Amino acid sequence: MRKGKTQRLRHSTYNKALRVLGNMRRTGKPLTAAAREERIDPRTVRKYLGTELKGREHGRLRPSKNDKRSRRMLVPTASGVSPVKVRGSKQASLLGKYMSAVGQYLRSGDTESLKNFEGKSISGNPLITDPETLTALAQAGSLQLDQIYALPGSAS
Repeated sequence: MRKGKTQRLRHSTYNKALRVLGNMRRTGKPLTAAAREERIDPRTVRKYLGTELKGREHGRLRPSKNDKRSRRMLVPTASGVSPVKVRGSKQASLLGKYMSAVGQYLRSGDTESLKNFEGKSISGNPLITDPETLTALAQAGSLQLDQIYALPGSAS
């Protein structure tokens, strides 16, 4: 297997493991159930993120409240979507909530949910809350609302 393909597979597996961890945090599901939803072996999740799984509670591993792990994610900028290294689950969660608010604005035209993100940034990139800019980016096809994780090798 070529180096690039191996790296992509590893990155994809790491992203799945991060999604399992996020699912456990949001829903309280046990590792096995959250891993099953992502179609990944719980042992693989422990291999990649074992330090984020803390002592057992009622026989279950529980996830840490947050982490400082890096993720390559797609952040909207004035010139389109930019792959950026985002550090930590709080920043990743902020980006997810922001993208949800952008999607809500684009579907309904309601700018209320965008106000929560005024003056905030992700990895030094200010979050766009101007409706005209967001509309222009969407019309140009420069917003990817259904995917927030970047492909391997594309992060800055």
